[in-house]
Amino acid sequence: MALITWTAEQYGTNVGFADDEHKILFDKLNKLYDLATGGAERSVIGSQLDDLIAYVVDHFAHEEREMTAKGYAAFDAHKAEHTALIGICADLQKKFHAGEAEVTEAVGQLVKGWLDSHIPTFDKPYSSVLA
Repeated sequence: MALITWTAEQYGTNVGFADDEHKILFDKLNKLYDLATGGAERSVIGSQLDDLIAYVVDHFAHEEREMTAKGYAAFDAHKAEHTALIGICADLQKKFHAGEAEVTEAVGQLVKGWLDSHIPTFDKPYSSVLA
């Protein structure tokens, strides 16, 4: 079962690239969650974790380039949110590959909660500038 489902009502920003990338991000997160909670091999989980984190980093960089290009006033606060999540992800990734952490249901819920807050609070407001 999917951890998170993209809907225009809850997550739509009306910014084409952002909505498209969010849908891909959700798919990658759901795949990781299904692997981790479904007892997949550690190496498979690790590969999906790496893929998801690399995608998140690229997506954030894309959003930040667009916000900078358009002179988005709330850029600094938005970038701080991105930096915080990347720090959490990098720490989990390092610990996972060192055998010191697992990708658990709680990890999935943490990321879902972050997205549930971040997209409506930080991404939807940029639609008037980036759309």
